[in-house]
Amino acid sequence: MSQIGKQVVDFEVQAFANNDFKTIKKSDLLGKWSVFFFYPADFTFVCPTELEDLANLYHEFKAADCEIYSVSTDTHFVHKAWHDTSDTIKKIQYPMLADPTGVLSRGFDVMIEKVGLAERGTFIVNPEGEIVAYEVVAGNVGRNADELLRRLKALQFVAKNPSEVCPAKWEEGNETLQPSIDLVGKI
Repeated sequence: MSQIGKQVVDFEVQAFANNDFKTIKKSDLLGKWSVFFFYPADFTFVCPTELEDLANLYHEFKAADCEIYSVSTDTHFVHKAWHDTSDTIKKIQYPMLADPTGVLSRGFDVMIEKVGLAERGTFIVNPEGEIVAYEVVAGNVGRNADELLRRLKALQFVAKNPSEVCPAKWEEGNETLQPSIDLVGKI
């Protein structure tokens, strides 16, 4: 079943962010764009490369009024330990959510029940708390933060301009399309 248009589950979880522990709730994400970036586990192999890729573009996501939330089923204590021991993870400024009970992993339907880990799932959530884009990738393939940022900006554009659509590979500032009967068969 599609996740598009689904409301984010009500949640309250612990996070490691800015060298501190904090509580993050659903109400914290309402009113702005959010990316939930699920990954299987801390202290692994592909995961730190993805999290670093996001960290390198974090300022661009923030400039687009979007918060990134990385999520694994590890605890916030494990997130801190990983941060303290990995030069790669030290670059992260966005909140690392702890989901040991699986409330988020199950709520976003990415929990691998037999092992208690999350799939490599990425979700873009609009300011109303609705999922507007997602992808789930096999555990052995990393994702691309540049494409995620491009997709976020396209979703933000069409949210502000509902009569327009963004074609393939659309980048901010490029032309869009205005669907009409006149375009049928001409593209």
